[in-house]
Amino acid sequence: MPVAAIRDVAARDAKAADARERGVTPRVAVLCLGLAAFFGYVIPVVDYKFSNTFLGATHLAPGAVAVLLALVLVVNPLLRLLRASWKFGRNEVLTVYLSCLFSCLVPGIGGNNYFVSFIIGSFYYATRENRWFDSLKGLPPWMTPALNADGTYNRSLVEGWYSGLRPGDSIPWGAWIVPLLAWGAFAFATFWMLACLSVMLRAQWGEREALAFPLLRLPLEITEDVDRADKYGTLGRFFRNPMMWAGFAVAVFVQSLNGLQLYFPDVPRVPLEINTGPLFTEAPWNQMGWVPMRVWPIAVGMTYLLTAEVSFSLWFFFWFIKLQLIGAYFLGFPPNSLPNAIDSGGKIFTVFQDAGAHITYVAIILWMAREHLTRIVRRAFGRARPDEQERREALPYPVAFWGFVLSFCFMLAWSWAAGMALSLALAQWASYLVIAIVVSRVVAAGGLIFVHHTWMPLGVMGQLVGTGPGTWLSPANGIASAAVLEAGFIQDYRASLLPSFVQSFKLAHDRGINARALITLIFGVIIVSMLIGLQMNVRLGYENSGLSLQGWLRTSGPQTAGNNAHIFSQSAPDVSWTNWLWLGLGGLIIGGITLARSRFLWFPLHPLGYLMCQTYPIHTLWFSILIGWACKVLITRFGGHETYRKTTPAFLGLALGDVAMMLVWIVVDGWQGRHGHQLMPG
Repeated sequence: MPVAAIRDVAARDAKAADARERGVTPRVAVLCLGLAAFFGYVIPVVDYKFSNTFLGATHLAPGAVAVLLALVLVVNPLLRLLRASWKFGRNEVLTVYLSCLFSCLVPGIGGNNYFVSFIIGSFYYATRENRWFDSLKGLPPWMTPALNADGTYNRSLVEGWYSGLRPGDSIPWGAWIVPLLAWGAFAFATFWMLACLSVMLRAQWGEREALAFPLLRLPLEITEDVDRADKYGTLGRFFRNPMMWAGFAVAVFVQSLNGLQLYFPDVPRVPLEINTGPLFTEAPWNQMGWVPMRVWPIAVGMTYLLTAEVSFSLWFFFWFIKLQLIGAYFLGFPPNSLPNAIDSGGKIFTVFQDAGAHITYVAIILWMAREHLTRIVRRAFGRARPDEQERREALPYPVAFWGFVLSFCFMLAWSWAAGMALSLALAQWASYLVIAIVVSRVVAAGGLIFVHHTWMPLGVMGQLVGTGPGTWLSPANGIASAAVLEAGFIQDYRASLLPSFVQSFKLAHDRGINARALITLIFGVIIVSMLIGLQMNVRLGYENSGLSLQGWLRTSGPQTAGNNAHIFSQSAPDVSWTNWLWLGLGGLIIGGITLARSRFLWFPLHPLGYLMCQTYPIHTLWFSILIGWACKVLITRFGGHETYRKTTPAFLGLALGDVAMMLVWIVVDGWQGRHGHQLMPG
């Protein structure tokens, strides 16, 4: 080959390598958009039709990990055989992983697509006895296809989704298009608001406070040697570590036997759960409610990465709140729980503690970030110049600030057009932001694979100020629209996008990925997966019968809006000034824990444990967190930090093996048509 040609090839390879370092290359964009279309179609089928292990619904999404493994273990070795310069660089692989977090979360369980069944379900389940139809009559017709333009009930459309189409009928897309566009616009506004908020929080959480971001550890380890294949081989050091394969083998062995036992009853099963129901049947122990003891290998593995104070606090405060319930029994506290609209399985004083803790902790977070946020505000009003750090953010600070403000204003305007009083909309969506910030903080610092909350804004506000005609939470102020919006966007928060935005921008900053190209790619992925996911949610009901779909989607979730709208149209019970005291107590506890941590180095508790102690994730994961914490404490104490470092790959392998078996059984169960086989908390 002539020297000039060799130089041209070398120049092209160098240019390609530089592009790969920036992460967002044309081939990555095409691949990510194609994967978004794939997940938008497949995930509703897996989640809603088969009710099997979720490919998304967690912040270490199995679907995203599957793509990561495929690129590292299959695609790159094949490309390297053809031509070394063609293989995907580390930043390219990580960019694909980050985009898949969004394409896996948006169309599945916990994503902002529940409204498809929610906006018709309460009409389907309405009866003369529950009077839900009367409570929902105030909804504007553009919010739901269940109402015709004149406000009359479109019975055939609703029953067609739940019962399935009759031979010769077709999906009534004409009635769906306006509600889908309206709700889709609202969902997109929330996504943009959260993206702007994450840009403003990234530097504070990632650099000033140096949060751990434990869930990024696994993808970073898997891709560690992607750019150094000549030195460490195709697989890299992570896949050559015997400790990793030891942990991987444990998870594969356990989940293989348990999965095979579903198909072949003679295969022995490895028990991962202790049935505690018969153990706590009498007072005072029955006051604790649900106390599961289940081992989730992925949770054990990821807990090992946490600091001891965080992992200890996550299970300690679970029992702290249970002991409160036992103490309340002995003190003669009335056994009333919250009405269904805000019932979280605990007594009323525990829920108000949780709400007070959330509000106070967000105030603390914002106070700690006051210097950084003040600079952002000054930039937004042209009172400060951009610095080098801002140039590396996903958005310029003025764009992020005004994007956040305008998105929030759009949400208020949308809610007002739906019939809500502006003051009520402001309180509801401010509460939404409080919950979003707290759960994102838990993912960033606490590494929970999925997060949730226990308190519902309308319910808590109703118990504080009252409900019914003549009150602030009344039909005249649009409580029906507020109840439907709360059910669709606040009730199930496990797939909130704010944690993924924060993690993505943190990783982009640390790895030098082009963050501004990344956010463009992310929103392209969101739009594709959301559009396909929404049409799949409509299609699955009509083509398979909504009554055959996943239980939460078809029954429990859709009934929430109608039930809550009816409850709030009447006078709320148990409205008392003592509720304000419990709200304040939760704030005092979280403030006291935060103050103690700042003053005493030996203080063993972390506020994240108290914030999560009543949630479903902690109820189902606490025992696994306890095991992971105990393993880390014992290994560190008797083996030292060097032993902890050497054993960390085993726990990463445990998590990876669990994810690998999730993927295997998703394929097998889909092939065999099996329903309800879940290796992830449901």
